[in-house]
Amino acid sequence: MSPRRLQKDCSGNHFLMKINSSYLKILILLTISGLLAAICRMNGFTAKQSFVLFVFLLSILGTLFFWELRVGLVFLGSGVLFLTRSVNLENFIKFASLDVILFLIGIMIVVGAMRETGIFHLLISAILRIKHINGVALFIILGVMSAVLSALMGEVASILLMTAMIFDMCKSLKMKPAPLVIFSVLTTNIGSAATLLGNPVGVLLALRGGLSFEDFLRCALPVSAVVLIVVMAILLMWYRSYVKEMSSKLTSENRQTVPFSFSIDNRTKISIAMFLLMLASMAFHRRIEVLFGIENNTVLIMSPIIFAGLLMIFRKDKALYYIERGVDWSSILFFMFLFAQTGVIQASGIGQLFAEKITAAFGTHPRLLSGMVLFSSGFLSSVLDNTVVVAAYIPVIKSLHLMHMSLKPLWWCILFGACFGGNITVLGSTANIVALGALEREEHVKVNFMDWIKIGMIVGVVSMLIAYFAVISFNIFSV
Repeated sequence: MSPRRLQKDCSGNHFLMKINSSYLKILILLTISGLLAAICRMNGFTAKQSFVLFVFLLSILGTLFFWELRVGLVFLGSGVLFLTRSVNLENFIKFASLDVILFLIGIMIVVGAMRETGIFHLLISAILRIKHINGVALFIILGVMSAVLSALMGEVASILLMTAMIFDMCKSLKMKPAPLVIFSVLTTNIGSAATLLGNPVGVLLALRGGLSFEDFLRCALPVSAVVLIVVMAILLMWYRSYVKEMSSKLTSENRQTVPFSFSIDNRTKISIAMFLLMLASMAFHRRIEVLFGIENNTVLIMSPIIFAGLLMIFRKDKALYYIERGVDWSSILFFMFLFAQTGVIQASGIGQLFAEKITAAFGTHPRLLSGMVLFSSGFLSSVLDNTVVVAAYIPVIKSLHLMHMSLKPLWWCILFGACFGGNITVLGSTANIVALGALEREEHVKVNFMDWIKIGMIVGVVSMLIAYFAVISFNIFSV
């Protein structure tokens, strides 16, 4: 057989294997969704509720099997809900959480402008030039930087910056970047729980749970800080041989090879000033709203929109670029249709039925409910996108409120579970996927699923345990 014919046969076989694999995934997806809907039908759900749940499960579980098709899946699911009159256009728009969507668009535009300034590469260059720095100190600095940037800019923007800086640094030091990238990702996910800017789930929980930016600083930030310290200690032990090697490479000669040419022009200064002003207005949004008698969360939602508008006016030559490249429109559309479908879950009474089943199984004991919500959302977030998990939990938690239960601790449990549980597997967070994709693309290094889960499981479980004991031990989570 000729080499060309052999190559053609091999490519044909590969194509057939991909088709068969897709058919198997579709079969598994339909089976799981159908079985869960059927079980609910046998336990008190109406036929219409079971059908709505079936469509919703196809949409969210489909992201696990076909992540690249997630937008198409929520489009298709939403269309089916329309055609079956499970929802009308007015309610669909109402459920789409346009407040969250507008907030995310504004944040993405402002962060895109900040990334362009190059200020963060200047920062890492300055760190590497610190005298007598060793591997332990560098690891700690990078871990804190990852967490802080994630809390201020969002996990995806943060990890994109950190991976780019880590690649440059490791090339200068002639080190393998994989351990440092994993370290940065794990600390990024922890930092994403510290403020409502760190992750879309924080925004969603703030607006649906009535949590302010100050509430996050008072409750989520201290927990994230403690978790970060403990996790960095674990990771320094886990990568101790790598840290030791890095210390030996951090010679004065190697550090001087890192480029340090950078100038801050007026445009950069204004971009940074606008970013800081946006953070300040968001941090004090509750006080501003009370002072001027503005509706709750109005300043919080509109601050990113206003400052994004100012930046686009100031940088009119870059305005189109910020809109087209700075905003992740695929994620925005996915979130909008996902939120709309969860609204249908709430309106159809499915959330209420699940709440009744939960209280029947666990009672109304706050510690049991907190543990169930935190750990279940955490382990689900390890295999599904955490925004999907949180969106699915919200209707159930809101229904518990109708049963005169305190919701504040449960909102925090969902936040910590979703953010910290994302560290367990390579699929648990968008930051994980983005960082490992960059590692494979730039350095041709692929991280094995089992290699990740060995350390990811330890970090994830320890983080969730710390968060759980904090929630049940301190009254600030109930206020």
